[in-house]
Parts: sequence; structure tokens; C-alpha cells
Amino acid sequence: MSELPPCPECACEYVYEDGPLLICPECAHEWAAADSAAKVYRDANGNELQDGDMVTLIKDLKVKGTSKTVKVGTKVRINRLVDEDHDIDCKIDGIGAMKLKTEFVKKA
Repeated sequence: MSELPPCPECACEYVYEDGPLLICPECAHEWAAADSAAKVYRDANGNELQDGDMVTLIKDLKVKGTSKTVKVGTKVRINRLVDEDHDIDCKIDGIGAMKLKTEFVKKA
């Protein structure tokens, strides 16, 4: 079990985690965990990505459940970056909503 820091308000040592927050059971103080710093998303070339950036695919990608393929060079606007099995939520014309990995895109 990992060592959690004591409560900054009352110094209670019985702090517990609830998702991204740490909670003190004695004074009910809630604060963000120190290790929950914002994740940095990088494209295939190492450039930092942000929500709303335009990216270009660097590889043909098959669309699961269909016979369609998204071609190399397709430009996509990042709707949001998420911390899941796929990093990018986006919408591609002619395909619809998709999730992409950052390793298959480069910043346009």
C-alpha cells in the first residue's frame, strides 16, 4: 500500500483516496493528490498536444466493425485528450466519432 501524506489541515494520518482526491476522515478536508499532475500528451514526433489542435495521421488505420480505412494524411481536430486506452477523442468526416492513439498522429 502506498504511503499517503497527512492532512494539511489537521495533520490526521488516516487519509484515504477517492478517485483523484485525497480525503481526511476527521475534518472532511479534500485536496488533489500530488501525483495527479496533468499528463503531457505527445505526438509521434514528440510535440506536445492540446485540446483543439489539428493533427495529421501518419499511418492508415482500419476502423473496427467496418470495412473503412482512414488514410495517411487525414487531418483531424482533437476534441479532447483523455487518459484511457486511446488518448484522443475526435470526429473524422465520413467516419464519425473515433478514438486515436497519439503514436499514430503528428501535429499539423
